[in-house]
Amino acid sequence: MADRDTEANRFSARAARYARVGANMGGVAARMAGSRLFGGDDRDAANAAVLAQALGGLKGPIMKVAQLLATIPDLIPPEYAAELQKLQSEAPPMGAAFVKRRMQAELGPQWQSRFGSFDLTPSAAASLGQVHRATTKEGEDIACKLQYPDMQSAVEADLKQLEWVFAVHRRMDPAIDTREIAKEIGERVREELDYEREARHATLYAQALSDVEEVRVPRVHPELSTKRLLSLQWLEGEKILTFTEAPVEIRNRLAVAMFKAWWHPFSHAAVIHGDPHLGNYTVFSEGGEARGINLLDYGCIRIFHPRFVGGVVDLYRGLQTDDRARIVHAYETWGFKSLSNELIDILNIWARFIYAPLLDDRIRTVADGVKPGEYGRRQAFEVHKALKEKGPVTVPREFVFMDRAAVGLGAVFLHLRAELNYHRLFETEIERFSLETLGRRQQEALAAAGLPNPL
Repeated sequence: MADRDTEANRFSARAARYARVGANMGGVAARMAGSRLFGGDDRDAANAAVLAQALGGLKGPIMKVAQLLATIPDLIPPEYAAELQKLQSEAPPMGAAFVKRRMQAELGPQWQSRFGSFDLTPSAAASLGQVHRATTKEGEDIACKLQYPDMQSAVEADLKQLEWVFAVHRRMDPAIDTREIAKEIGERVREELDYEREARHATLYAQALSDVEEVRVPRVHPELSTKRLLSLQWLEGEKILTFTEAPVEIRNRLAVAMFKAWWHPFSHAAVIHGDPHLGNYTVFSEGGEARGINLLDYGCIRIFHPRFVGGVVDLYRGLQTDDRARIVHAYETWGFKSLSNELIDILNIWARFIYAPLLDDRIRTVADGVKPGEYGRRQAFEVHKALKEKGPVTVPREFVFMDRAAVGLGAVFLHLRAELNYHRLFETEIERFSLETLGRRQQEALAAAGLPNPL
């Protein structure tokens, strides 16, 4: 009985979750259908606020899913995206007595004796758990991420709700086939439940970023970690939005650190951090000046087959030289199927938008004169309108978090108003790119971290 998992995917917990989420979502769904959610009208803003209110008190993956939906271009109207992007888990944190019971379940009845100190008041809350500051017996500051109870059941219940939402979407607006998107989100959210896997992700990133001094990765404390408790080195830092009015040299330095934190592991190990949420990193300082970023969360890590990275490079080079055959090869490598000339032209609208800063060999901002609130709006509208006429298109699974990372990273650069030559930064990352070399590096990095090779 000692090995029995009392928090496995349980029907009773799923049923309770269905009731809570379903009751909130039912009224919202009626409004969505009535105003043609995925087409939009003047009532979208009001309905979006109702949706946010319905979700705002629920911990767990429904929050994560909502944020993911908001980052997929034009999947939902901008009013809904704006509300969903604001969502944080506003439900009350677990109280001290509850935390004690949770910690005892993970580390045993004498759990407190394994720490020098443990603050029962959380320092931060997330969609799947909350973070407590503690110290080791040796006095090292650590961050302990403790998962909320019954999250596995909550995940399964919420993903069922997501399937329903996507089914409604396919009937009301078939321009984008969302079935592969749903599969990808489901797989990644399920992975985020496994804190032992997240610990291996952190080890992987420590290796992948070992030669990037502008990015710090916390050490894992495996002796104080379990499947639902993750203890990492505490890295002191400030929120990145604190620096939006800093001198341009500081803002640019932080933007370079962010660029390297995402693109260096991708180009050297075929992995990407799929959640560039503002709460997942802080800024560290030395000598009273901001020097780089602390990368804090490793739940949402996407490990690609090296050929996918090859497709990213091929699309970049194809757009650079207007080589249509190479562009098509890149899309097919990513998993797009049955591409007509019209669909290729539509995909190119979005590709040229995403790649624009990387293709432009000059110092510029990401938006390059476009208002942040309008950034990407025109391209998303054009793509959606064209897909309604020429589509549908099935979005490959691998594309989901790659696109999310690119859009999310762009948003950070917009906040910082960074002025950089993104083209040269990217060229440095893919210099002497070779699929064979990438494959070898990835195998070595994954083996060292105890992670399987991608299929």
